[in-house]
Amino acid sequence: MSAAGPSGRIGPMTTKDRIYRSPAAIAGGVLLLAIAVWLGIDALVQGSDRVPWLALATMILVIPVVVAFTLRPAVFAGQDRLRVRNPFRVIVLPWSQVAAFRSSYSNEVVAASGTKYQLWAIPVSLRARKKAARRTARAESGARGGSRTRGMGGLGFPGAGSTAAAADAADGPLRAETDKVMDELRELWEAREKAESAQGEVSVRWAYEVLAPALAGAVLLTILLATG
Repeated sequence: MSAAGPSGRIGPMTTKDRIYRSPAAIAGGVLLLAIAVWLGIDALVQGSDRVPWLALATMILVIPVVVAFTLRPAVFAGQDRLRVRNPFRVIVLPWSQVAAFRSSYSNEVVAASGTKYQLWAIPVSLRARKKAARRTARAESGARGGSRTRGMGGLGFPGAGSTAAAADAADGPLRAETDKVMDELRELWEAREKAESAQGEVSVRWAYEVLAPALAGAVLLTILLATG
């Protein structure tokens, strides 16, 4: 999802590509990194014997993993292709190679080959879906109540709440924010899948810039623990 605006709303940035990121994941990642760095530096400076080495190995392992699952995930939707940056892989799908977008307990893009790729940057919020469903139900109920009142000759004096509910109902069912993002991706895919510039093959690349330091930290930590 894109970087959040003043209200924290998820939405596409005004750039060449639409960029989607999770503001909650970014905020959590920054907090975790701050804690890890604070504790790690404290152990490096104040620790004795093997503690500084253990702290260093732990930081080398933990920091890339935290970055991978919080700050790194992003979805880039361009005119010709969809680029999915997940924790340990980067998947590029020309729009012609996209078969569907699916939303259940996670949001996924399905390639023409049938392979599914999870969109880590667009997490599903079941709570937001339930909230949107409740608001839709209230809006529809308010709209029906307003219609009955008008049918009685306007004697019921409906309040502002009924008017707002009727307006919401007229706009259609309310949607959770990440579901709106998936709708935007579907619209862009449907508009561009047959474009000549949107043809090509799917490519998948492992994120060695994340895997290499994390593996090095894990190996160093294992050696230190084994020889302790």
